[in-house]
Amino acid sequence: MAGDEIRGTALGTAPVPLSVLDLVTVGAGHTATEALRTSAALSRTAESRGYHRYWVAEHHSMPGVASSSPAVILAHLAAHTDRIRLGSGGVMLPNHAPLVIAEQFGTLEALAPGRVDLGLGRAPGTDGATAAALRRTDLPQALGSARAGGTPFDRGADDFPQQLAELIRFLDDDFPDGHPYRRVHAVPGPVQATSPGGVQSRHRPPVWLLGSSGFSARLAGTLGLPFAFAHHFSAQNTVPALDLYRDSFRPSAVLDAPYALIGVAALATEEEREARRQVLAAALNMVRLRTGRPGLVPTPEEAEAYEFSAMEREFVDSWNANVVHGTPDEVRSGLDDLQKRTGADELMITSNAHSGAVRLRSYELIADAYGLPADIRSLSGD
Repeated sequence: MAGDEIRGTALGTAPVPLSVLDLVTVGAGHTATEALRTSAALSRTAESRGYHRYWVAEHHSMPGVASSSPAVILAHLAAHTDRIRLGSGGVMLPNHAPLVIAEQFGTLEALAPGRVDLGLGRAPGTDGATAAALRRTDLPQALGSARAGGTPFDRGADDFPQQLAELIRFLDDDFPDGHPYRRVHAVPGPVQATSPGGVQSRHRPPVWLLGSSGFSARLAGTLGLPFAFAHHFSAQNTVPALDLYRDSFRPSAVLDAPYALIGVAALATEEEREARRQVLAAALNMVRLRTGRPGLVPTPEEAEAYEFSAMEREFVDSWNANVVHGTPDEVRSGLDDLQKRTGADELMITSNAHSGAVRLRSYELIADAYGLPADIRSLSGD
């Protein structure tokens, strides 16, 4: 598998390739149907403006996030796009049997050949009870672990390297002779290339490891895989994790040198005050999520009227300090500074707001600020 499939090309004046992370957010007064329509429109916009890839993140039991089924959403987006890379940012592997993920992403590869990424995380993307409901953790054990001071998904996270190895074996269809799964095949997949009369490509989606701490950074480096770090909710760990990834990196058949992207929360509006209003609403949504009251993303008006406690205000100020927001020029400057500080090879932007129209406009304004093409197809003569 060539590293060229992983590395993107910076366009316009952007220092590195720009990409999109979509949480399929649902605002108060809106429906999941509307949010998914926004995602389809955003994928087309991102493709036409020259964003490199478009990832969807797996979350569960969060009313304001409609991305519980990345593979389903990506199949829908594949029907709305032609060239942009599509992927998971990520699939939370402890929630799933590796064979199921190999089948889902083999199907996506068949739908959108050569432009699918498989990003994997080791957390469940939810709380302990929901992780248990996903049937990868026993509920009494999960609750007991939580009471003991651990996390209810420790076992699934600890098994992650084994799950990852099994998943890659299914993707490559190369379990050794004598292995219990030697005659188990992920379909669509490489087995169709080696069957009599088979003409299927053996190509499969590249695997990325995602993380918000050092565990996946070290594992990605050791395995020579590309790495994606969640700067948007773990900013204090970004530089140490990227340093660990680069120090741990060993060349592989996938990459001959490290390649790391970071997820960045960024929102551009024509006026700075409007950007502040929008990110305050998104921060209030996070306050509610962190205090066990998840809901739909509130309106800016609701956020402005909300009486934050001193502790909540401290959280909001800390959270928004890591959201690059303001006018297009301010956002461009903030993204440039972040890329210089981290040395990231790619910036994956997540623009969270109550309104889908605001999110769409933000990506357009950021593209304009960097001089990205008005329509990438015009550069290739399509």
